Amino acid sequence: MRLPPFLARTTLALGMALAGAAQAELPAEELGQVTLPFPPEPHRAYVVDVEFENMIATRVTVIDPDNKRMLGMLSTGGMAPMVPSRDQKRLYTADTYWSRYVRGTRTDMLTAWDSSTLSPLWEVEIPPKRANSITERYALTTSSDDRFVYIYNFTPSTSVTVVDVQARKAVNEIAISGCILNYPVGARRFASLCGDGSLQVLTLDDNGKEVSRHQTPMFDPNQVKMVERAVAKGDTYYFTTTEGVVHPVDLSGDKPKFLPTWSLVSEDEKKAGWAPGGWQMMALAPQLDRLYVLMHPDHQPLMWEDPSTIVWVYDLKTRKKIGTLEAPGLMWSLHATSDANPLLLGTTVTGDMEVFDLKSGKHTGTVEKVAKTPTLIQSH
Repeated sequence: MRLPPFLARTTLALGMALAGAAQAELPAEELGQVTLPFPPEPHRAYVVDVEFENMIATRVTVIDPDNKRMLGMLSTGGMAPMVPSRDQKRLYTADTYWSRYVRGTRTDMLTAWDSSTLSPLWEVEIPPKRANSITERYALTTSSDDRFVYIYNFTPSTSVTVVDVQARKAVNEIAISGCILNYPVGARRFASLCGDGSLQVLTLDDNGKEVSRHQTPMFDPNQVKMVERAVAKGDTYYFTTTEGVVHPVDLSGDKPKFLPTWSLVSEDEKKAGWAPGGWQMMALAPQLDRLYVLMHPDHQPLMWEDPSTIVWVYDLKTRKKIGTLEAPGLMWSLHATSDANPLLLGTTVTGDMEVFDLKSGKHTGTVEKVAKTPTLIQSH
């Protein structure tokens, strides 16, 4: 077949250009390692992105919310939860991998990442049981002294894998049948919320072995729709029901101390349809002693996890509502930084991050497209 003259000339010119490029020596490209400051900035945020369209390989994006920019990314296994270490030096992810990418032999790993270089430091193989679900804050936690990492398993029997960070190995698997998640308490205890409405507390020794456990009734599951996604100040955890009744519990003593419950909504607000909602629907700023809750003006029982643009602010001492924040985007998950000048961060269903200065109560901007499906925000 004969080429048209213009196409023949174009093809000849392209061939000569490629030949010349092949003969030319290009300088070797040098790739540098970006190192983030240590200790981390108090507002540095880590957004867990499970990416609903591709849950086999997910990520954690690192964000500077003050300057509204992305700092880096961790490439993680499928639907991997993440938690920072208490000493701020490491980040942990619990990853699941398959030998044929989407099938084959399953391998679960606990990966330790350097918080400055965002590079993996080491990894430990763990039982291939860890919960593959939309990421929650208490599916992966650390002891207060950073000695142990607790990993929630679901097979559908539930258990917790204990990894000794010093020995860099899994040292125990503790059955928590009928209960979920692991809420860390001090250096050697964690709690789990149980289906019968009780709270189970386990105590470990320095080898990660179980020393004792006890269960204490907390609520009637036939009457109360408790949300497991609590927030904590020290060893006091704040749970809420889907109707907006807060259940605080102090776990610092030998037995749980259930503090007086209180409502996020007045009777008039409840009648008007107000109730909490979202995925990680609550955040707590410990140095301001304030609670932040995503609220719906049109609460529906089977749609309480829907996003919202509205956040109500509560003083934890008086248990009174003291303000309202509103974002331009529909937020699904909240997180407040723990410093003296905290930010409230909210991820939207379109993958953006809304940023509020909590001392002024002002919305300071939006970090666009930080993730595809952001489910959880963490900070140091």
